[in-house]
Amino acid sequence: MKEKTYEGTKKTQNGLKRMFFSALAILLQAVFMVYMLTRLNEYAAAINTTTSVLAIILVLGLYNREQTASMTTPWIILILAFPIMGVSLYLLVGLNGAPHKMRARFEEVDSMLLPCLPENADILSDMYEKVPQAAGISTYLAKNALYPVYQNTDVTYYDQASKGLEAQLSDLSKAEKFIFMEYHAIEDKESWHRIQKVLTERVQAGVEVRVFYDDMGSIFFIDRDFSEKMEKLGIKCRVFNPVAPAFNMFLNNRDHRKITVIDGKIAYTGGYNLANEYFNVTHPYGIWKDTGIRLEGDAVKSFTIAFLEMWNASERKVPREVDVSQYLLHYDYEAKQSGFIQPYADSPLDNEQVGEDVYISMANKAQRYCWFITPYLIITDEMSHALTLAAKRGVDVRIITPGIPDKKPIYSVTRSFYNQLVKHGVRIFEWTPGFCHAKMSVADDIMATCGTINLDYRSLYHHFENGCFMADCEVVHEIRDDFIRLFTESAEVTEKYRTGRSARRRLGQSIMRLFAGLL
Repeated sequence: MKEKTYEGTKKTQNGLKRMFFSALAILLQAVFMVYMLTRLNEYAAAINTTTSVLAIILVLGLYNREQTASMTTPWIILILAFPIMGVSLYLLVGLNGAPHKMRARFEEVDSMLLPCLPENADILSDMYEKVPQAAGISTYLAKNALYPVYQNTDVTYYDQASKGLEAQLSDLSKAEKFIFMEYHAIEDKESWHRIQKVLTERVQAGVEVRVFYDDMGSIFFIDRDFSEKMEKLGIKCRVFNPVAPAFNMFLNNRDHRKITVIDGKIAYTGGYNLANEYFNVTHPYGIWKDTGIRLEGDAVKSFTIAFLEMWNASERKVPREVDVSQYLLHYDYEAKQSGFIQPYADSPLDNEQVGEDVYISMANKAQRYCWFITPYLIITDEMSHALTLAAKRGVDVRIITPGIPDKKPIYSVTRSFYNQLVKHGVRIFEWTPGFCHAKMSVADDIMATCGTINLDYRSLYHHFENGCFMADCEVVHEIRDDFIRLFTESAEVTEKYRTGRSARRRLGQSIMRLFAGLL
């Protein structure tokens, strides 16, 4: 029997046509609001007064929010400079607050699921003995994200998404109990069809298969009947937060996670979605660079819980009890590697910027080098300060961004951050073969991250994300070596942007950065 979910009952409608009507409805709503506020002469004075008062209240509220100034200042400028447009835009998309019911569901689900994870205090204590430089970051994740650190886990690194896909297909074909897949974007074409074929075979063999995807992320990739088609194949399918124009819509907060869990024994994550371009089947932006990792062992528990969090919180009514015993199975596994592995998830609903804090902590802890790769570079003052301070301390701080952009306006904003970084010693490289979509960091041959978290506002503040922090293990060196290869394929633009920009370009980029939080 098909499961009823909060999102599923809204009949997912995907494709260009729906996106067009959604955008048109939002535009008409905004135009109507502006018209009502400016054209009804008999109410002009009252409307202007009301708008001004509302603008002041919003500005005071923004000023007092526990949020970085990089997020609040652009809104304050817009609201004060253009009260009608600023207030309207802020009420439409700027509140960034999930409906109270959604927030309450996540809190309720987390209260049931997160305590199921082990504390692993002994492993953390051992980490302080072996790699104290990384142990503080693991303590932060355990205390604030509530995801523990593990050992007894083997990690495999894939420097190309296509390699990850091949390994994933092989492991999926061997599933015996369950398969969980959660992705921001799924494209109903060749790459997905290969996965779907395996999933269908496993369903026929009695394996429980669940697929969860984000509506906005897949909007150009799949048809409206995709979820129903999966259900007919025996694959349980849910869609997160369908796009539906509404006042103060829950549009900013998307599910950007990428997780596969197989039998609670094996897990995959990384930057790639399940669409052709990620595996270089198509080449819309030159060569596509993406990466991923495979976990086998104890640490898979955390990704199992992360998936079940999103799956259960998407229901209109949270079950009184969430039975995870059948998915957190104990099995005898002896890892060949001895490193410290810590999968974690980040949520925009808990006022804890886990992804950003991990990146900042790595820059702060680095002594020799700290390198990053990201498709977008739209960072807060706090992140910028951490990177430049590390560079001033003599740390080799480098950032790789794409040589070919997928979104030119965002690329312009990305480049607008170069000058403030390079003039303080950060080095910037643009990967010339194409678009680098990987999201990784590595420091001092000791610690690294791989996951879904970009160095941009949307990933760091608005989206549901996930990553994996790794320390004192072989994969850290493999990621470092991949960075070294990428530097040789990239053009260093540090000196080009050290001298600054023309006045016209500075003005244009400043205006673009006002809207960076919306990009």
